[in-house]
Amino acid sequence: MRAYTDMTQEEIRSELDKVQGEYEAICAKELTLDMARGKPSAAQLDLSTPMLSILQGANDCFSKNGTDCRNYGVLDGIDEAKRMMACLLDCPSEDVIVFGNASLTVMHDTIVRAMDFGCLGSKPWSEYERIKWICPVPGYDRHFAILEQFGIEMIPVALGDDGPDMDEVESIAAGDDAVKGIWCVPKYSNPSGIIYSDETVRRLATMKCAARDFRIFWDNAYCVHSLSEEAAKLDRVLDIALACEEAGSPNRFFKFASTSKITFPGAGVSGFSASAENLAETKRLIGAQMIGADKLNQLRHARFLPDMDAIGAHMAKHAEILRPKFTLVQEKLDEGLSGLEIAKWTNPRGGYFVSFDGLEGTAKRTIQLAREAGVTLTGAGATWPYGTDPHDSNIRIAPTMPTLSDLEAALEVFVCCVKMAALEKLTRQ
Repeated sequence: MRAYTDMTQEEIRSELDKVQGEYEAICAKELTLDMARGKPSAAQLDLSTPMLSILQGANDCFSKNGTDCRNYGVLDGIDEAKRMMACLLDCPSEDVIVFGNASLTVMHDTIVRAMDFGCLGSKPWSEYERIKWICPVPGYDRHFAILEQFGIEMIPVALGDDGPDMDEVESIAAGDDAVKGIWCVPKYSNPSGIIYSDETVRRLATMKCAARDFRIFWDNAYCVHSLSEEAAKLDRVLDIALACEEAGSPNRFFKFASTSKITFPGAGVSGFSASAENLAETKRLIGAQMIGADKLNQLRHARFLPDMDAIGAHMAKHAEILRPKFTLVQEKLDEGLSGLEIAKWTNPRGGYFVSFDGLEGTAKRTIQLAREAGVTLTGAGATWPYGTDPHDSNIRIAPTMPTLSDLEAALEVFVCCVKMAALEKLTRQ
């Protein structure tokens, strides 16, 4: 197939007629398929079902040090759960606070505490006339939603193969003390699947910040979510805590992780790690909020996934389920779109998404066409602050939840819609 961009207007209209016919045939099938969110499939959830019966009665509800996990107490989490979360947070277990099922909640509440109380003696963020945040794009829509809820101005910065554009990040952070933070998904970033380079991590740790209370929100959501054994061995990210310590900025980072896409998204365990000073302040402030998270769930998880070997073996089973789906995405996109010069997409080695860019000005139309054909995708613009992609080109593909057969059908619809939206645009040029 010739590139659409090399065709004459007559050829483009002829091709559009052909694709419209294919689209009408798809619509006649009355499909109902969903690729809107990065949810684990039922087969993945089944992998953790044995955990539900891992506690055998009242006498089995005690941690190794004798804590009765049915009762109040242990604000920062039982020792076994702290050791488990330390595997995900890449830190000593004493540097961990264990929270409830969602790391997103922990991130939200961390910003709330900074808004209300500041950070280590700084002025509460709510007392500033305005505050700002660096947002690598494409990025995670729920990160952006937190900031928007608090009226924090979001500054988009391009995300490349090695992480955010650090020249731009450094300039923004150094030039304005109203800039208080940056979102980072350092491994298999949502949605592009890129991995931060060591240089990027070191530059984040060493860069000059006009705000002494600038914080890196290090959301390591996909730290063990490799799609192959090779990727699990090779895809390593330099520890931000180590980099900040070496740079003389030990208080600059907050690290977050959870078991949401390891066990059960609705019934997992999350963890938070930071410097000793930040941890002490966090414990003091959360002491008025809670007496402790669900220790029975912590105990279940810690017995099911007691160490990194157990976590690795469990995630290898996830990879066996997910790898064919990500392979299928690449095959269908290559088969349907390669050579047309109307799209590009990532080929990640892990994580939950594929980042897709169509012709500028076609993402919304592609999503609309897919929806009318019975396929629900993540909304166009979701990967940008305020839900507005200035290029109207990026689409997040979430292949994890559908069955292989449903995914194949959804991708065929998607490819058709990408072609149709591109051809419509080209007829207007």
